[in-house]
Amino acid sequence: ARRCASPAGDKMAGADGDDSLYPIAVLIDELRNEDVQPPLESLATVEETVVRDKAVESLRKISHEHSPVDLEVHFEPLVKRLASGDWFTSRTSACGLFSVCYPRVSSTVKAEIRQHFRNLCSDDTPMVRRAAASKLGEFAKVLELEYVKSDIISLFTALASDEQDSVRLLAVEACVSIATLLPQEDLETLVMPTLRQAAEDKSWRVRYMVADKFSELQKAVGPEITKNDLVPAFQNLLKDCEAEVRAAAANKVKEFCENLPEDSRETIIMTHILPCVKELVSDTNQHVKSALASVIMGLSTILGKDNTIEHLLPLFLAQLKDECPEVRLNIISNLDCVNEVIGIRQLSQSLLPAIVELAEDAKWRVRLAIIEYMPLLAGQLGVEFFDEKLNSLCMAWLVDHVYAIREAATCNLTKLVEKFGAEWAQNTIVPKVLGMANDPNYLHRMTTLFCINALSEACGQEITTKHMLPVVLKMSNDQVANVRFNVAKSLQKIGPVLDSNCLQAEVKPVLEKLAADQDIDVKYFAQEAVSAVNTDSELAWLASSPALPAQPSACMWMSGLITAQN
Repeated sequence: ARRCASPAGDKMAGADGDDSLYPIAVLIDELRNEDVQPPLESLATVEETVVRDKAVESLRKISHEHSPVDLEVHFEPLVKRLASGDWFTSRTSACGLFSVCYPRVSSTVKAEIRQHFRNLCSDDTPMVRRAAASKLGEFAKVLELEYVKSDIISLFTALASDEQDSVRLLAVEACVSIATLLPQEDLETLVMPTLRQAAEDKSWRVRYMVADKFSELQKAVGPEITKNDLVPAFQNLLKDCEAEVRAAAANKVKEFCENLPEDSRETIIMTHILPCVKELVSDTNQHVKSALASVIMGLSTILGKDNTIEHLLPLFLAQLKDECPEVRLNIISNLDCVNEVIGIRQLSQSLLPAIVELAEDAKWRVRLAIIEYMPLLAGQLGVEFFDEKLNSLCMAWLVDHVYAIREAATCNLTKLVEKFGAEWAQNTIVPKVLGMANDPNYLHRMTTLFCINALSEACGQEITTKHMLPVVLKMSNDQVANVRFNVAKSLQKIGPVLDSNCLQAEVKPVLEKLAADQDIDVKYFAQEAVSAVNTDSELAWLASSPALPAQPSACMWMSGLITAQN
């Protein structure tokens, strides 16, 4: 009340009834107040969670600047005051401060800190117990091993059995840290009973947390406990009645299998995990199927060629035909994992028909995923196989009704030319691209220009000058203004590939004609291109002139010339 009655508080909190300024007024009063109570301590007790969290974050940073003596004199009493505060807000903030001061205080003070933390773990307010559970693992890491066994384990067991599921799920998160601190021989008796209980918890949120942390738990408890306890638990999570839990577990399938003991890995996967995976492929929930599809391809590298062909390929094929586009997308995006194991021939025979079908899928994102995978697929199939099976698909994408597909298909052609060479492009791709210049649809005619822009550098000067340039020049007479101004842009784009004689004799006259076009956009882009062509010609002349000054001066000269041209 004293603070709120200050002039600053009245002025700021009362102005236009704006309550949002009230916290600022309180802070100003705190800073003016002669009371030496730290402002961060006050901010750590306010109702707004964001403010409290920031105050705790700042206090944690400040603690590292204290010497051990100052820590006991100034900081540790602050933590005690927060931990024993009347409002739950101060007690929740205290939970985040124990771990930063515990390592650097005396044994007596350490005992007091442990007692305060025990009190907060059994606090009457669920929010405080949640805060304590969220910091349990962090606090355990700074404790001596004897106190981890005597104090932390009992707190962990109690929090994992809390009546609030929001507390229990946070205890699961702490389990990972605790398990890494204990010797292997203590895990079975001190941790596993609680973990087994959490894996079968009545609340799906707790089971979800177990599934989400499963790989970390697996690494923490080691191979023997994994074989005896975690494998059955993982099977149950994959079969859980809640889709969210199944999805979280499905997302961990590859990681879990990778971390299994090498001597029994294949047996465990084939006997216990794969049957569950087969069920998830046809799960009723699309999120479960999508999560599985994002990782299932990785099993091929673990199980090897024979098992992949016999057991996994049928699952991949089923997922490629799934009605959910996300499932299909995830399978397509990870095909390279399988290719490394079984080879491109086996892959193409098994999955190519489905891939061809997806290339014409109604969902454009699925078609886009296929395009992005095509260069890799083409490089491994080889030119003959590609021309026979996939070339027609690549050309069909150039006239797709979705611009993003046409754009991606153009980039795809460039990558293919880089793989197969300019001669292949001249015989296979360029004639088909140039044929589109006569298409009745102006969008397709524009695609011809976009392809020429992309291919000119990869194909080189000869093919560009002899085959592509005449088509571009002819298209300058197109009746659609959009095509004409794209002609100007194309001539500017391919200009660096052409020689200076060609630029002056063939390109420049066409650009000057377009610069006088009635359409304002055509004029603009043509004038831009004329400037670029002039610059290119002058730079070419400078580069070939025998009377050039020394190299540094020549560079400055050309730089100045370009600036003047612009």
